[in-house]
Amino acid sequence: MRITIAAVGRAKPGVLRDLYELYTGRLRWPVSLKEVEPKGRLSGPELAAKEAELLLAAVPAGARVIALDERGREFDSPGFAALIGGWRDEAVADIALLIGGADGHDDSVRRRADLLLAFGRATWPHMLVRGMLAEQLYRAQQILAGHPYHRE
Repeated sequence: MRITIAAVGRAKPGVLRDLYELYTGRLRWPVSLKEVEPKGRLSGPELAAKEAELLLAAVPAGARVIALDERGREFDSPGFAALIGGWRDEAVADIALLIGGADGHDDSVRRRADLLLAFGRATWPHMLVRGMLAEQLYRAQQILAGHPYHRE
């Protein structure tokens, strides 16, 4: 199973990028990060539509898509691991996780997504979400392997 994380914006060197790299470096599943940035001076719906176009273009053909969205479903870590493990067991080849820009996802991303995922009702900085997502993927891997990293 391959994982693509497509995210609006470019991570600068520092603690947030280090956090992301710490956890993706521990994953046995291959992970690729595709950072997208719309060109030109866009705002509002035009910006969201362009971000959506770029994010969706980064999704591998046939991938299951998870869009991180504040209106999405919340999972505990074992539940998220069960979802990923189920897709793994169904021989899903690719999973794409999409992180939108400051104004969230355009409706076209929500329609394409197989799942809208929320990390709670709070608003999180987008660069921090990358690290949180990477840690949850690593935790899911460890739960599925029966490793004690995750203790209930």
